Formats: sequence, C-alpha cells, structure tokens
Amino acid sequence: MTSSCGSIKSLYDKYESDVNLPSDIIGINTADSLGAYAPSPISWREFFVDPLLQRLIDTALVSNTDLNAARIAIEQSEVSLQMAKKSILPSLFFSPSGTITNFNSYTSKTYDVPLQVNWEPGSLGSYTNKKRAANAVLLQAQAREQAVRSNLISNVAQQYFLLQLLDRQLEILTQTDNLWGASLEAQKALWENGKVYSTSVNQLEASYLDVKTQIVDVKRNIRGVENAICRILAISPQPIARNRWGSYLIPQLAKEEISAQMLLHRPDIKLADYAMEEAFYNMQNARSAFYPGLSLTGTLGWTNSGGGVIVNPGKILTGIIGSITQPIFARGQIKGNLKIAQLTQENMRNEYVQTVVNAGNQVNEALADCQATGEKLDYYNRQVEVLHGAYIGTHELMDNGKANYLEVLTAQESLLRAQLNAAMNMYDATEAVIALYVALGGGTR
Repeated sequence: MTSSCGSIKSLYDKYESDVNLPSDIIGINTADSLGAYAPSPISWREFFVDPLLQRLIDTALVSNTDLNAARIAIEQSEVSLQMAKKSILPSLFFSPSGTITNFNSYTSKTYDVPLQVNWEPGSLGSYTNKKRAANAVLLQAQAREQAVRSNLISNVAQQYFLLQLLDRQLEILTQTDNLWGASLEAQKALWENGKVYSTSVNQLEASYLDVKTQIVDVKRNIRGVENAICRILAISPQPIARNRWGSYLIPQLAKEEISAQMLLHRPDIKLADYAMEEAFYNMQNARSAFYPGLSLTGTLGWTNSGGGVIVNPGKILTGIIGSITQPIFARGQIKGNLKIAQLTQENMRNEYVQTVVNAGNQVNEALADCQATGEKLDYYNRQVEVLHGAYIGTHELMDNGKANYLEVLTAQESLLRAQLNAAMNMYDATEAVIALYVALGGGTR
C-alpha cells in the first residue's frame, strides 16, 4: 500500500508547476523564459484611448450577458469553496420523537429529545486536498471570466474600428460618386454635341451606377455592424456614436518589448495551469483513500424511556460511537480511481503545454500581420498618389481630345480600388495590433 500511495507527508504537498518551456516559444529570440514573473500588460483604457470606444466597452462590461454568466459561475465556485472549507465541521441534527402506547386501559407516553452530532473528517489529507481542489476550480472560473472579458473588449474594439472603416469607405465612394457624376454629365454634353459616341456615355454611366450600388451595400453593412454592437451591449438597435477614422491611434507594441513571460497574463494559460492544479489535488485525494477514515457520532438529550419503570421528567440520554475504516479490498476501485486521477493529471499537463504552444503561435502570427500591413502601408499610399495623378492627367487629355473614355474609365476605377484597398489595409493593421495585444494577455484589466 505504501508503494501505491506514497508517504503520508506527501498527501499534504502543495501544487507546483514543473513545466519548463523554451524562451523562444513565441518564435523570436528573447532573453527570458516562461517563468513565474510576468510584467503587467497595458490596461485596455491606455490601449483604447478613444472616449467613445471606452464608453462602449464600459457598457459591455456591465450589461453583456456572457460576461454576467461568467460572473455567476465565479459566485457558484465561491459557494462550493466555502462548502469545501466547512466540510471538516461536524453536523448537528435535532430529531425529537415521541410514542403513545395504550395497553389494557393503560397509556404509556415516552419521548426522546436528542441532539445528534456527526463528524466525519475522512481519511488523511482528504479534507485539505478537497479544499485546495475547490479553490483551483474557483481560480478556473475567474480565468474563464477573464477570457470572456478579454474577448469582449477586443470584439467591441474590432466592431468599432470596422464601423470607422465603413465610414471611410462610404466617404471614398461618396467622393467618387460626385466626381464620376460630374464626368458623366460632361460626357453627356459632349455626346449631345456630337463629339463622342453614345458608348462612352453608357460605359461611364454603368460604372457610375456600380458606385451607387456599392454605397448602398456599405450603408447596409454599417447598419449590420451597429446592430452587432447593440447585441453585444444587450441594448435595442440604435445608431452607434463614433469618431472619424484616425482620430485616436492605438499604441504600437515594439518587437523588442515582447517577452515570453507576457504570455502568463493570458486567461487560457491561467485556466490550463489551474486545471493542472485541480487534477493534482484530485490525485492527492485519490491517494488518501488508501489510508484509514475516521467517523464519530454522538448523541446528547433527554428521554423518559431509559428502560425499566417509565419516569417523568426524563433523564439525560448520551451516547458516542467512533469508527475507523481501513480499506482492505474494494474490488480494485481505489487503485483504479488513483490511476484515473494520475492519467487526468498527465492529460492536463499535455493540454497546458499545447495551450502555451498555441499562444506562442498566435503571438507570432499577430507579429507577422503587423509587419506585413506596416510594409504595405507605404506602397498603398504611394499607389493612391500615383493613380490620383494618372486620373487627373488622363481626364485632362480626354478633355483635349488626346485620350478616349476607356482610358479615363480605367484610371477612375483603378484609383477607387486603390483607395478602398488602402483603407482596408489600415483596418487590417489595427486588427493585427489588437490581436497582438490580446495574444500577450491584454484586455483583462
């Protein structure tokens, strides 16, 4: 039995994580490894400085139903922990009883008014390990709440920036609509004077109407994103106030400021670690089943049924029963439970390692996205500048009869596409920075 369950002293050991992960877990060379210390991440208020966005996030943190459900789960775990802490206390029951007996015209009345006390501290270490396991469950509930909170903050921010992107797209399309409308009117005037063919007017009008349909689509998408934010905030559909794109910039996270230790702020890594802790104490509790269990039962009260002559008032009733149960043969259940607990602990360890690996991969992906969108930014800006000049020049050549409508149409469509692509790249860059912020454990405070 000793070889199966270890020493008695080890039943009270505290959990310590022994998982060692390399310092390059995020795919870049850092001087530190994933240890116990983790520098504090930027608060979401310092990261998202737009006051209108902060107002939306504050509302979501109060009214979002998923976050409130996570808070309720924490309260439930707190109650379970308190129950586990009080499980060592004895139980007290008040169970009075009385009997009336009539025999041959003689009535006998007896009563018992006892207080029963039951105390079952269990086997060695079982109370301590159950209490510690319950505390680990509470920590898991808190980590889940942090995960919901982090996802909620990032989701609201992404939807808010998407609204700003759609506003920017609508602005570009509206400007294009005005320019192309003026070009169409000019082409119609030339056609009426016999200077151009009707085909040029038809082609320009078709492109002009295409812009009109895109404006309708963007307006519809704006309504859809506003409704999505309202669902997150648990409010009725309504317009969402926001600032113009670029009014408030979010801070960029420099590559040299990133370390593997920052991953320890991630709720999923905390959750995986607490799950390992719970499995450890459940395994310890399974080991404690190999040792004797103590049970005490006591009775104190009054009775008038003490045997012999019935007396009234009654006499004091006392009794105490103590028992120690030592398992000898339990059809392999005790060893089976220990083996299952050990395998569960090993599985939680594997899940922790995989969670950290996934986290490092997410950081690396976010860094790659930040780098790619940053590199493309100058290219898109230069492309818009060049195509804008080409459009102006081509339009002037057409006015002087040196270019046809197809060249102008091509220049117009190329400029519009470049402007929309540049706006999308700016949104992708913002989304990549948010993803990096969350991947490093941000959004939890």
